[in-house]
Amino acid sequence: MSGIMHSQIAWWAILRRFATLSAFALAMGGALVSTAGAASTWTLDPAQSTLTYQSVKKNTIVETNTIRNISGSIDTDGSATITLDLNSVDTGVDIRNVRMRFLFFETFEFPNATITAKVDPAAFADLPQKRRMVVPLPVKLSLHGVDKEITANVAVTMLTDNLVSVASHAPVAVKVEDFGLLPAIEKLERAANVTNIVPTASVSFDFVFGTEPAAKPELVQVAATQTTGPIATDATKTEYSREECTNRFDVLSKTGAIYFRTGSARLDRQSDHVLGSVLDVVTKCPALKVQVSGFTDSDGSDTENQNLSERRANAVRDYILNAGVASERIAATGYGEAEPIAPNDSAKNKALNRRIEFSATAMSN
Repeated sequence: MSGIMHSQIAWWAILRRFATLSAFALAMGGALVSTAGAASTWTLDPAQSTLTYQSVKKNTIVETNTIRNISGSIDTDGSATITLDLNSVDTGVDIRNVRMRFLFFETFEFPNATITAKVDPAAFADLPQKRRMVVPLPVKLSLHGVDKEITANVAVTMLTDNLVSVASHAPVAVKVEDFGLLPAIEKLERAANVTNIVPTASVSFDFVFGTEPAAKPELVQVAATQTTGPIATDATKTEYSREECTNRFDVLSKTGAIYFRTGSARLDRQSDHVLGSVLDVVTKCPALKVQVSGFTDSDGSDTENQNLSERRANAVRDYILNAGVASERIAATGYGEAEPIAPNDSAKNKALNRRIEFSATAMSN
């Protein structure tokens, strides 16, 4: 988990690198255009492009993760855009993938990160002769609802007259706090029961652009032997395995993204994002019965809190049933203030105790 947090931090670094890459690729495109004598749009080849990030947990354990699904292009006017599918974060372990996606990146609300840049192709007029240039370029990274202007050094290399590589000249250190993700790290630490996650990661990338659109690669399930190229994400799956169901219900219980009005069982519209993910898991786990559990903090009387927790659990159950799920598949129970996960001694801890959790068991015949 700790690794996931670091991975996420590294993810930022990756995004920054990506942005820089876009800018470089853009410049590269301009140089190639002058060589070819005609304007061309450069399209990122996802099968040949890679983006990895290293994170550190427990101060010494280094883990390498990857963002697998990447797309992008460089237009003839020097405008570059790269999109990172955050639901394709690949740590090699399903539970870590889900934690990083839902707890760190909150992909149920922010599924993509985008890097944009604008470069003057004239600045790379010598690239066809030099074949390789290392240049600092300004880019904008849009991540988790935050836009940041950054500058990074990238190496642009002409592989052929029709292929350009935009790669990190050196690993880039990225700080999580720049995108307001420190609270997400805390969620990861609690979920993994780990501390000492370094809030900085190093990112490396190599993006390959071509003048002809790359053939759309077939999305495949992650296998031990596959480490590069696009992968199938949850959105493309029709049904989850029992382990995948368990992992997703466990992580969704820790998002803290189901909101109610104070003292009320009325769901806030902000909850729609994560409830959509809950519904997706329920739908793709047809052999399981789902238990929705409600909890409160210690403010108020035991009786009031028991009643409130029951009404909130039923509100979530009703949301799922209204989407067409069979009633026998969803149960709701309230536990009041009886099972806190943190001392009720601060506003932050009380917020942790006010929660909705999900679990699943096999349907009885």
